[in-house]
Amino acid sequence: QPQVVESGGGLVQPGGSLRLSCVASGFTLADYAVRWFRQAPGREREGVSCVSISGRREGTTSSVDSEKDRFTGSRDNAKNTVYLDINSLNPEDTAVYYCAAGRTYGNYYSCPPVFDFYGQGTQVTVSS
Repeated sequence: QPQVVESGGGLVQPGGSLRLSCVASGFTLADYAVRWFRQAPGREREGVSCVSISGRREGTTSSVDSEKDRFTGSRDNAKNTVYLDINSLNPEDTAVYYCAAGRTYGNYYSCPPVFDFYGQGTQVTVSS
């Protein structure tokens, strides 16, 4: 059964950092782009990072696309894993964080609009 499973959430103090993991099983994650989402109580789900297949934006050698400055996605294809590093955490970052993997059919630099596999999420709570 192909799936992705998130881990690494927990209770973090404001100003701290966290690394979330998204581990795939039953398929090769290197063939998929991965988007990290989050959803806080009472709020809509929002995307926080896209980890493209190449790990680079087209035309640059910069790191993977990050929709917010404090969020950095990366991948380790040897481990079938994608990561999300979050820095300078604040209480507004409290949410369930999800990853989703989707095929891009030849586009190596961005995430697709729909995804094939969604994880169950990992809770991140930022509080002193």
